Amino acid sequence: MLFGFLLFYLLAGLWIGFSLFFVGITGMLLYTTNLPPAISIWDKIGGLLVNSLWNSLNSWSLTALPLFILMGEILFRTAISTKLLNGLVPWLSNIPGRLLHINVVACSLFAAVSGSSAATTATVGKITLEELSSRGYDRSLAIGSLAGAGTLGFLIPPSLIMIIYGVLSDTSIGKLFIGGIIPGLMLAGFYSLYIIIRAKLNPALVPAADRTYSWVERLAAFKELFPVLLLVLVVLGGIYVGLTTPTEAAAIGVVGALILALAYRNLSWENFREALMQAVQTSCMICLIIAGAAFLAQVVGFVGIARGISSYIVSLNMSPGLLLLVLGLMYLVLGMILDGISIVVMTLPIVLPIILAAGFHPLWFGIYLVIMVELSQDYPPGRLQSLRHPGDLLRIGRLHHPLNPAVPAHYDSDGGAAGAVPRYCPVPAQSDD
Repeated sequence: MLFGFLLFYLLAGLWIGFSLFFVGITGMLLYTTNLPPAISIWDKIGGLLVNSLWNSLNSWSLTALPLFILMGEILFRTAISTKLLNGLVPWLSNIPGRLLHINVVACSLFAAVSGSSAATTATVGKITLEELSSRGYDRSLAIGSLAGAGTLGFLIPPSLIMIIYGVLSDTSIGKLFIGGIIPGLMLAGFYSLYIIIRAKLNPALVPAADRTYSWVERLAAFKELFPVLLLVLVVLGGIYVGLTTPTEAAAIGVVGALILALAYRNLSWENFREALMQAVQTSCMICLIIAGAAFLAQVVGFVGIARGISSYIVSLNMSPGLLLLVLGLMYLVLGMILDGISIVVMTLPIVLPIILAAGFHPLWFGIYLVIMVELSQDYPPGRLQSLRHPGDLLRIGRLHHPLNPAVPAHYDSDGGAAGAVPRYCPVPAQSDD
């Protein structure tokens, strides 16, 4: 019943955070709470509301969230996408599929310094989509690889969702970051493998190469990648060797992003102001969702819903594998109507006790949850938040199916990704690398 009210509030146009608060209040009013006569239901609602607001947001670990968001916003407004394109072209020119791999590799690198899936998709796509189309690469495969690889920002640290999961589940954020490295690189490798197979099976998807690069040229292009790799090493290396906490690493990342913006000569006062404002808006939005989810979690626990659901799941005698399958299907469905952060904070209060009762470690389940959320965001509307394409809903839905080969190559001649950043000088178009 509460899920029905939540769906009603969301369809009515309420913000997700406010919808969660209203669902919690509705649940308190509908269910029997057995309060003493001296305490009214509104007093109890107010007490739960104040307690959940304070406990959910009074966390030093959560400080890393706005800092990583600010770092991503600053980098989004620099020439980092062009630098990545110029630096990766010589290294990927001899691999089947050639420049199509830029989407995968560039998204992996940018995800390692931003932590945001939407920022990763928009930053990389604002240059690569137009550039790949002008060189004659298959449009649908280029968009599909970007839509798929763009979600790597969920899994490759520093991940905003991992920070939120760590705070809500009382799991080490540093261990979550370490646990996401290998799965993230494996997914990136599978995306590239798919591109290689498609290019081998249908060479028409990739234009004919008209030049090759020497090792001298590749090493010379490496200087374009070095600043990003150094920032990744500084931000994540300190966490992995135990020198910095995620919050301290995030602060260092903001300083590094400012230095890169100054080096690229993109740090104007207007850009900096826009980055600050967007970081504040995004952080407040996420904190509102976290607070609303915490309040709903307290309500669910107070009226006994979580206990009832857990008992019901246990009574079904499902195997651990079947339980994960059911949860995975649930996350795929939720991904069609909600963003990744909302999915995590809304479902975790109910799902986590069930998972712990089934014998799973919260660290392991955190990685599984992030992977499922990442997969769910590849289904329509998925990357609509980061890509802009004209046309009807059917064509948009087909476009955002991961690596969908069915989309016509001529679709969206207007193309490009969202973002107010001007195009910087790309790799010369006459060299098909």
